[in-house]
Amino acid sequence: MTDSVLAVVFAVGAALCIAVGTVVRHRSAAQVPDDSVGVLGPITSLVRQPVWWFGTVVGIGGYALQAAALGLGSLLLVQPLLVLSLLFALPLGARFSGRTVTLTDWLWASALTAAIAVLVVVGDPRPGVERAETRHWIVICLIGLPFVLACLLGARTGSRSRRALLLGLAGGALFGVAAVLTKGVVHLAGEGPRPLFTSIELYALVVVGAAAVSLQQSAFQVGALQASLPATTVMEPLVASLLGFVVLGEYLDADRKVTAVLVVALVAVVMAAVALARGAAVTEEPDGDAAQPLSRSRR
Repeated sequence: MTDSVLAVVFAVGAALCIAVGTVVRHRSAAQVPDDSVGVLGPITSLVRQPVWWFGTVVGIGGYALQAAALGLGSLLLVQPLLVLSLLFALPLGARFSGRTVTLTDWLWASALTAAIAVLVVVGDPRPGVERAETRHWIVICLIGLPFVLACLLGARTGSRSRRALLLGLAGGALFGVAAVLTKGVVHLAGEGPRPLFTSIELYALVVVGAAAVSLQQSAFQVGALQASLPATTVMEPLVASLLGFVVLGEYLDADRKVTAVLVVALVAVVMAAVALARGAAVTEEPDGDAAQPLSRSRR
């Protein structure tokens, strides 16, 4: 197998693990009452739940497969494939909740699969450099930190859906940045322990990754998965792909006519991802009458 084919295999495996981990961790986080949420979010309560740890371990396995994929392929190749996690999350959520997946959801799933295939096969993503330069990270921080802080401030008040949306956007953006850091860390790991442990990327990845997971769990705990899941699912590949293009010099090997097709495919991916994420959220969450007052009833 070529590196690109292996990257695709690892990315699809990562998408499956991400789906399982997301469904399990959301079900755990949704059970945490508001008065049990500490300064670090619901994490302090979740670490005492064995089911949450199962979802976390599966999620870590997905991240390991994602890292392996990024070590072999570009961000423009790997990150769009991770959106396929929605295809797996949809039936998994239906299985756990005892509901059925609608025909509309399956049609959106088919559209998503076809659009991603167009991006990967027709777009023919080409790799760039493995690591971003320091000046690039400075610009990323100057733009990214205010965005995340604005989302956090906005999530302090408002409806549950609005809070979940903002937390999902912030978490998704950080996951996108973490993907770029992961690619650099995988490259450094191949050069030996010394370059790896003396690099700023490794420690930045730990901080950014922990912050992203914490924000994701906070978004899950808010309860409005219809708002947080689409935001996170779309934001991560968009941020990662944009940084791969701008910062790492990755590109799609396409002329003007093919570029037009790719733009249509990208729009289709975003639309299908949002529709599927909302469908997965509705399938996964309990019926509205019981779900909404969950945390209030435990105060």
